Amino acid sequence: MIERESKQVEINLDRSKEEKLEWLMNEYGQKITRLAFTYTRQKELSEDIAQEVFIRCFEHLDNFRHESTYKTWLYRITVNLCKDKLRSWSFKNIVLAEFFSTSKSTEKTPEIEVLYLEDKRLISKKILSLPVKYREIIIFYYYEEMSYNEISGLLNLSIQTIKSRLHKARQLLKKALEGSKLNG
Repeated sequence: MIERESKQVEINLDRSKEEKLEWLMNEYGQKITRLAFTYTRQKELSEDIAQEVFIRCFEHLDNFRHESTYKTWLYRITVNLCKDKLRSWSFKNIVLAEFFSTSKSTEKTPEIEVLYLEDKRLISKKILSLPVKYREIIIFYYYEEMSYNEISGLLNLSIQTIKSRLHKARQLLKKALEGSKLNG
C-alpha cells in the first residue's frame, strides 16, 4: 500500500492542487466517511465530517511535507475532527441510532448471505458499543488492516498501549458477544 501511494505521490507532484484533491477524494473518500461513522454512528454526520476533512486537506495541501502517507494524514485529520465533534455539546445531545454498513461478502447462496450479514451487523453493533479508545483500535487494526506502527503514529500512542487496548477491546467484544446467536 505504501509503495502504491509512493508511486502516486510521484505522479501527483505534477498535478494541480484541484487534481490532487480530486484524486485523494476518489482514493480515500469512502474510507474517510466509514472511519468518521465509526466515531459518530450517524451517516449524515460522517459525510459532513468527510467533507470537512477534504476542505481542510485542500486548504493545507500545499503545506503537506510527505512525512507520512496521504492516508495517514487524512486519517489523522478525520480522527481529530471526530473527537472534536464527540466533545461538542450538540453531539452529546443527539441520539445515536445507526451502525456502519457491512463490507461486501463473496458470492454465496441467498440464505448464507442473509446469515452472514446478520452476523456482521451484530458484530458491528457490538464494536460500535465499545468505548471510543477501544473501538478505534479494532477498526484500524481489523477493518483498515493497519499495523501497530501505523496506528501508533496515527493516534500518538505507544505500540504497547496499542497492543494493550487491542487486547482489552477483544475481551470486551468477546464478553459483549457471549450469548449472542452468531450464525457462522
